[in-house]
Parts: sequence; structure tokens; C-alpha cells
Amino acid sequence: MTIVASHVGAGPTELRPARRLGLSSRLILLTLLVMMVAEILIYLPAAASFRRSWLSDRLMGAQMVALTLSVAPRESLPADLETRLLGAIKGAQAIGVRGPGTRWLLTTQGDVEPAIEREIDLRQVPWYGPIRGLVHTLTSSPAGNTRVIGDGSPGIPAVEWVELVLNEQPLRDAVLAFTRNFLIVSLVISGATAALMYLALHFLVVRPVQRLSTNIAAFAAHPEEGDRVIVPSGRTDEIGIAEKALSQMQVILATELKQKRRLADLGLAVSKINHELRNMLTTAQLLGDRLSSLSDPAVKRIAPRLIRTLDRAIEFCGATLAYGRAGETAPKRRRVPLLPIVMDQLDLTQLADGYSIRVDVDVSEQVEIDADPEQLGRILLNLMRNSVQALAQSKTPDACISVSGERRNGHVTVTVRDNGPGVPERIRTRIFSAFQASERSGGTGLGLPVAEELARLHGGSLALCPSSVGACFEITIPDRGKV
Repeated sequence: MTIVASHVGAGPTELRPARRLGLSSRLILLTLLVMMVAEILIYLPAAASFRRSWLSDRLMGAQMVALTLSVAPRESLPADLETRLLGAIKGAQAIGVRGPGTRWLLTTQGDVEPAIEREIDLRQVPWYGPIRGLVHTLTSSPAGNTRVIGDGSPGIPAVEWVELVLNEQPLRDAVLAFTRNFLIVSLVISGATAALMYLALHFLVVRPVQRLSTNIAAFAAHPEEGDRVIVPSGRTDEIGIAEKALSQMQVILATELKQKRRLADLGLAVSKINHELRNMLTTAQLLGDRLSSLSDPAVKRIAPRLIRTLDRAIEFCGATLAYGRAGETAPKRRRVPLLPIVMDQLDLTQLADGYSIRVDVDVSEQVEIDADPEQLGRILLNLMRNSVQALAQSKTPDACISVSGERRNGHVTVTVRDNGPGVPERIRTRIFSAFQASERSGGTGLGLPVAEELARLHGGSLALCPSSVGACFEITIPDRGKV
């Protein structure tokens, strides 16, 4: 092993949920839509019935005129009486009355029957006839005359049926007025009904569902907190059953998560203890190797047994790693020289078992770093240990590890580089994940995750830098107040 040391001079995007109609708004819109469809379905037969009643009233007026005329001879009636009688029936152009041997025609045009464009027979109407007539009245031009025919009144035996010729404009105006009034009343009824339905459904369905969804979201954010478990409202319907089921599920899930979290904490704590213990045993192994080179007979006798025991302890630590989580303690930071911390790690090259590894240290004695010396040493220990093992296993010719450090703009950057096989491309994205990056026999996969966590505790970072040869890691530690 060759060590060459050279000293040089110092030198959010916030996510916002899309605005959408809530359950309450959709509910009231759906209620209004259903109510309006229902009102339309009610309007058609109601307006058709109004139209038929309007025509029947006009025919009844025509029969009253016929009854008036039947009490006296027509020749004895005043000349303007016919005009006045027709004027009493709005829109009437002519009245025709037919009975046994009788036919009267009362018209505004003398004895000439007005021109007829359309005929409405109220005596024989199919079931769809009133609605079809309503549509025709609303959509057709009311300029022409229409003949309306209906049965005579039972109180007038001489009249079998009556026909009335009238202009449809008054009928259309009456239907439009009915439609306008119906629309106003429908809007009032629909609004009141929708409001009542909305309030009823809001308190019976929407609010309980919102309570469930809010509780689920809060529980999902912190599932291990006992106060996030929903308290059933005591309802006996489906929502009450859902509340009870959700409460039971949350209690079970929270309990399971707490147990798993404790097991995970314990598992990772044991893993980290094993990992750090393995590093300490490695140092003891190095000391044991040095003891074995002494000439003292007692030492020579005890040293091999000590080394074998340490080997078994190291192997045991590597075999008992488990998953879990344990937090690192906050670093006790102070301004310390960087070079002594780097030099303390150089003995790691003896782990290469006689394989020659050169270490180049390019750190100025004036460079100081604001860090916890023990934790910074652990970071360098993990990085350099990985480099030594990678170089030793690959038997890289002219193996070399270079460590450099410099201060710039309130940060200290330490670079650890080797000329070994480098980090395989397939594991580059997960090298800082526990138990994911190690591909060495007996490796723990904790060295880099621990080092990266320690760097983050200092407000800095540990990154794998692009390198054409070997692996290159860069540690950045900012001064306090520069984070």
C-alpha cells in the first residue's frame, strides 16, 4: 500500500385541486332537471286539456246563441242582433246549428259561409289528438279560419251538433297565456321542491358523506393517531353501518400500523447497530492483525484466536441485518480542520489483504468544516470502505483512491473518487436506499444510506457524480446559516 498526501492552498409548485361541482351542487342541479322534465310531462296534457276546455266553452256559447234564436222567428229579430251575438263569442266568424230538419247559419258575412282552412271535431278525438292539436296551435300560423264541431247540449233537444267558425289567434293567445302562467308556477314549485329536496338530502346524505370523506382523508394523512378514528353517529341506516365499519377498520389499521412501525424501528435500529458494530469490529481486526506481527509468544498464541473471533462477529453482524427505522441524533457541529478527519480513515486500505491501494489526499491544512467530526468521519468511513472493497474485489491495476476538499461560498465540498469498476448503471437510482444497493457478498446495503442521511442532517447532501472511470461521490456541507 502506498499513501501519497499533498496539501494545497485553500480557495415549490403548489398543487391545487381542480375546481369542480361538488356533490351538493350536482344534487340540486339534478333535482332541478328532474323537476323540469316532470313539469314538461305535466304541461302537455294540462295545456291540451285547457285548449279543449277553451273550445268547448266557445261551443257552449254558440249553443246559447242558438237557444236565444230558437225562441223567436228569425225575421222578427233586429238587424244588428246577429252581429252582437257573434261578438259575444271572441273570434267567432260564424255559428252553425244542425238538428232534425233544422239548419241555422249565423255569420258576419250575411248568408255566405266563411272560407275554412282547418277543422277540429271534438266529437271523435283519439287519445293523442289533444296533444297533437296543442302542438299545431302553438306552431302554425293563426291567420286562417277554423271550424270547430261539437255535440249539442242535452238541454236543447232540437240541436244535434254545433259548429263554430273562428280565427285561431284568440285560441293561440289563450294557450300562450296558460303556458306563461304554467311556467311561472312550475318554476316556483320546482324551486321550492328542489330546495326542500336539497335540504333534506344535504342533511340526510350529503353531510354524512362529506363527514366520511373528510375523516378518511384526515386518517390517511396520519393513520396512526387515535383521534383520527371516526366516531359513529348512531344512525341505523346504510350510512350508519358504513360509519361503524369504517371506525372498526380504522382502529384495526391504526393498531397494525403502530405495531409494524415499532417492528420497523426496531429492525432498522438493529440493522444500524450491526452496521456500526461491524465497522468497529473491523478496526479491532486491524489491530489484531498488527498484534499478530509482534514477537511476544503470548501474543502470537492469542492473536489468531482473537482474529477468528472477530471474523465470526463480523460475519454474524452481516447476517443479522433487518428492516426498520431508527433516527440519527442531531449533529454536534463545530468548526474543525478537515484534513485530520480524512487522515484518520487511511488505515482502511489495510482491509485489502495485501493488495496495494494508493490514497491521494488533496486537502489543505487551512480548510475547516462546520460539522460533527464523528458523523463526518462515519460518512468518509463508509465511502472509503466501499472504494477499498470494490478495488480489492476487482483487482484493479494501479488501484487508487483520491480524496479532495475545498471551501467555496460558505460550503465545503469533499470528493471521494476511485478508479475501480464504478457503480453499475442498474443500481444508480437506488444506491441511497437501504438494503438495495449492495451487490457484494456479505454487504449490508446500509453504508451509503447512512452516509446520505448524516449529510442531510448537516443540511448538506451526498451525491453520485458522473465519472468516466470508477465511482465519484461528492459531499457538500454548508456552514450554519448558509443552508
